[in-house]
Amino acid sequence: MKRILYYHQQSHLARKIRILLAEKKLDYELKEVNLKNKPAEFLKISPIGSVPVFVEEDGTIIWDSTLIAEYLDETYPEPNFYPTHPKAKLECRKWEDLGDNLGDSVTNLWKLNLTNNFAPPEYRTRLETAINRLLTVFEQQLAKSKYLLGDEEWTIADVAVLCSLGYYNLRLNEDWLLEYDNLKNWFNKLHQRESVSSTVPE
Repeated sequence: MKRILYYHQQSHLARKIRILLAEKKLDYELKEVNLKNKPAEFLKISPIGSVPVFVEEDGTIIWDSTLIAEYLDETYPEPNFYPTHPKAKLECRKWEDLGDNLGDSVTNLWKLNLTNNFAPPEYRTRLETAINRLLTVFEQQLAKSKYLLGDEEWTIADVAVLCSLGYYNLRLNEDWLLEYDNLKNWFNKLHQRESVSSTVPE
């Protein structure tokens, strides 16, 4: 059977996997999921009902973007997106988690905007503070090196942060580009890659 990626065009987590699949030059079929009306076919293979979900050629089903990314990197190691040394891999996963958390905070802030600020104002403040804190952390890290984990090559950590910032641009605004120069330069340079530019959310 053919590989399948269940996704949503605007999902930062699904985009992370699309970039890896493109970089590894793996053939697969894209199936977009209506997240407001999830089909029974999708819910049958995704107990948590969220994207992405990856189905391998042998029928193996994997949900959660980090589980999918790790599987792809271990099964198809060229090019490699996780370090092989345990401590280096742990550090990479920590930064990946920060990137995913940025996207989650942006998603929650966007949802809050849709409710006309129905939630208490401190909830908005908490989300905005979390986003700004992470942007500062990424900015400071990129002041030290070309990529989040060094000068040699980008990793899944860069992919995760990149996808969350792309979602930020889509849902909120691009004001952060005016404030974080290192982050802006890194973001724009990575968008010169075909795998990145071809997956920009609409």
